[in-house]
Amino acid sequence: MEDKKYSFEELCTLSNVGSRTLRYYIQIGLLDKPIGQTRAAHYVSSHLEKLLRIKQLSESGISLERIREVLSGAPLALPERSKRPGHIEVRSHLWVTDGIELQVSPETAGLSPEQLRQFLKGVMQAFEQVKKDTQ
Repeated sequence: MEDKKYSFEELCTLSNVGSRTLRYYIQIGLLDKPIGQTRAAHYVSSHLEKLLRIKQLSESGISLERIREVLSGAPLALPERSKRPGHIEVRSHLWVTDGIELQVSPETAGLSPEQLRQFLKGVMQAFEQVKKDTQ
């Protein structure tokens, strides 16, 4: 089965990407050059798919350098969702002494309940040691 061929103008229209932007993506190597040269040059479905992916990532606020990494196979780290009114988050609160309190979000920190207990116990032991050393 033969791949569909697109002209430069068709690729711009189908992707809703401006000609200057498309030329720039090709110039910096983000998008492959067309197949062939001069007026016979054309693009294929893989060009269109890649261009649509670049556009999607770019509109999500991802830098062109990071897009290059993602297209080369690097995993895409999803941006953290912004908190909105009504957002619920569970935190552990450790009161150490007057003026010293610690808040931990175990889920965000990636701590299991046992790891959290060990961490908080270590904080208390470190505080006691500092207090003892300064007396």
